[in-house]
Amino acid sequence: MMHDHASSGTYSERTVDAFEQQVHQYRDRVYGFACYFLKDKVAAQDITQDVFIRFWEHHDDIDTDRALGWLMRVTRNACIDLHRKRKTRRNAVTVNSENVGRAESPAPSPQADAEAVDFQQHLDAALDRIDEPYRSVVAMREIQRLKYKEIAEALDMPINTVKVYIHRGRKKLRHQLSEVLDHETA
Repeated sequence: MMHDHASSGTYSERTVDAFEQQVHQYRDRVYGFACYFLKDKVAAQDITQDVFIRFWEHHDDIDTDRALGWLMRVTRNACIDLHRKRKTRRNAVTVNSENVGRAESPAPSPQADAEAVDFQQHLDAALDRIDEPYRSVVAMREIQRLKYKEIAEALDMPINTVKVYIHRGRKKLRHQLSEVLDHETA
């Protein structure tokens, strides 16, 4: 019989294994969302590490089926906090979109690669102009591919509100994309 040694300050192998499995399962989503939100791989790595430290500290209190929602909420809040700190310090500093982690196609042609980068820059610019919570909701749904329920848990809002925000956020994104593209072609 395996004893849980949590009361003596140590954790059972089963607890550590379960935690490591969840880290492995959700690490890419947390890091990807932080990368997209911050547009900075190093800061996203720091946020990811901090989020999983908090997750370890609270993992006994979090239901397994709600772990992703909890992780995304903590990640979003940490990104917003860091973004606010940076905003006060970066009046003249521009964000380099090359720092964003993205999957690359196997063998893109130079023209296709340039078009993809160009579109991604337009998308980033348009998404950056959308206010919260629409920005986070759209990024979680369209980029991170989270389910409505996971977004609702992450943002602590009713699922119907999430659906409305996604609809409105997509509409705002389309409007911003058309403005960015119209401005560039003018």
